[in-house]
Amino acid sequence: MLKSELIAKLAMEYSHLRQEDLERVVNVILDEIGAALARGDRVELRGFGAFSVRQRDARKGRNPRTGEAVSVPAKAVPFFKAGKELRARVNGGEDPEAR
Repeated sequence: MLKSELIAKLAMEYSHLRQEDLERVVNVILDEIGAALARGDRVELRGFGAFSVRQRDARKGRNPRTGEAVSVPAKAVPFFKAGKELRARVNGGEDPEAR
C-alpha cells in the first residue's frame, strides 16, 4: 500500500474529515516515527510492531564490477519487528512463533 492509497482509504472511511487534514495527520505520524529513530529511540505500536535502530559494524566489501576491496563504514539501519497480533493476522489467525 502506498501512502497516497492509505490517505485515500482513510478519506473514504472518515468522510467527515478533509483529505488535506488526513494527509497532514499521516505525514506527522510518519515524520515523528522517523525523528524518533533518528534520535536512536524505539517506537512501539501495540498490536502492530516495533521500530528500532541497529548498528552495523564497519567491514570490508568488494566492488562487484571490479572485484576491488572497498571499505564499508559503520552505519545505523532501521529495523522492524512485527508484533504478535500482526504476525497472527498475516498467518490466518495463528501466531507461528506461539509455543
